[in-house]
Amino acid sequence: MLEIAIAGYCVYFLVSIYTSFMQVDYVKRAKGGDAVILTPSKFIEAGNYSVETQRLSMVGSFYDFILFFIWISFGLQFIDELTLGFIGWQKAVVFIDSFIIINWILGLPFELYSTFKIDKKYGFSNMTAKLYIQDTIKSGIISLIVISAVVAGLSWIIESFPAWWIWGFVFTFIILIFINMLAPYFMMLFNKFEPLKDKELSQKIENLLDSVGFKSGGVFSSDASKRDNRLNAYFGGLGSSKRVVLFDTLIEKLTHNELLAVLGHELGHAKNGDIYKNIGIMGVVFLTIFAIFGNLPEELFLQLHLNNEPYAILTVIMMFSSPIFFFLMPLMSAMSRHNEYEADKFGSDLATKDDLVNALLKLANENKSFPLSHPLYIFFFYSHPPLVERLKELGYTGAGIAQLKEDEALKSECDIEDDK
Repeated sequence: MLEIAIAGYCVYFLVSIYTSFMQVDYVKRAKGGDAVILTPSKFIEAGNYSVETQRLSMVGSFYDFILFFIWISFGLQFIDELTLGFIGWQKAVVFIDSFIIINWILGLPFELYSTFKIDKKYGFSNMTAKLYIQDTIKSGIISLIVISAVVAGLSWIIESFPAWWIWGFVFTFIILIFINMLAPYFMMLFNKFEPLKDKELSQKIENLLDSVGFKSGGVFSSDASKRDNRLNAYFGGLGSSKRVVLFDTLIEKLTHNELLAVLGHELGHAKNGDIYKNIGIMGVVFLTIFAIFGNLPEELFLQLHLNNEPYAILTVIMMFSSPIFFFLMPLMSAMSRHNEYEADKFGSDLATKDDLVNALLKLANENKSFPLSHPLYIFFFYSHPPLVERLKELGYTGAGIAQLKEDEALKSECDIEDDK
């Protein structure tokens, strides 16, 4: 049985690595051609950023692949021996927390390189060592508390019910919903949220929300720029906890009409029930995973030199669920891309197509999002349609980029004068 699980993991690894290789080769060739969507300098820069991040991801995948075999060869046995003094749910919590912490430590160099090397190089990251440590401590404490509670609950369910995977799924799905509801409050531990200072913009947003009957807990600005310069906006939470959040970077770069177009797009997701659809899809995925791992033969645990107990069952789920997620991803991504087109249509109807087009162009240029990708990479990883396709659906003809090019040319002239 272990041989079959390993073979599945190897197929997942090879397909993901091959897809990444194809993407890197595609972007390297594409960025040498004519600029599309982005201004010429941003086109090349975005291509370089895409290649660097993809290469780091590939190295990380190879690293994880090696770690996988270390874990199943002797790593899990090592933790098992260290936690011999614990039983039941306590054993599961200590074992899995240890497994997660060790994995995090081993993967830390990649995270640090991405944040402090690549993202700094391309002008994204404003992260300081102090802020990074603070964030890590906060997120680590919250994650361990939540994970420990979930593991303890699942351990009790596994020990109490023969068909534990059914009740385990129900328990996990309820936790997922609660996390979505409480997400805005968790975010307050990391970012400062305050009502919009621009009262005119705030009133326009309120009018927009009222026009479609959308009730929220308020419209807020987030000080995201203290960590990152990317532009973004989102609706967070469920039910009464829903709130509209605009990154301060977005407010700075977009006009009022463009902001309203972006929010119109997000409202499209809300009005079309995409949040609940996504939760439903994740529910199906989780049910599939629990059904598979809830009926594993004893032989698998014997081959891993572990007891068929909650700690081992939950660890096996964590280690071997990645291939299932990966091969279900194309279906989920296809549905998500369809939802994005519908949200674009809704947003352009609330504002104008030109405003949404201009907003998307600015987002792509500021976020250095390379607009072209290999079809196989799109198939597996794109939850949003390629920007070229989105703009085509909105009737984009290329005119909107002219102002951006003029702005870039003007900036270049100013830089030359400054050098003089």
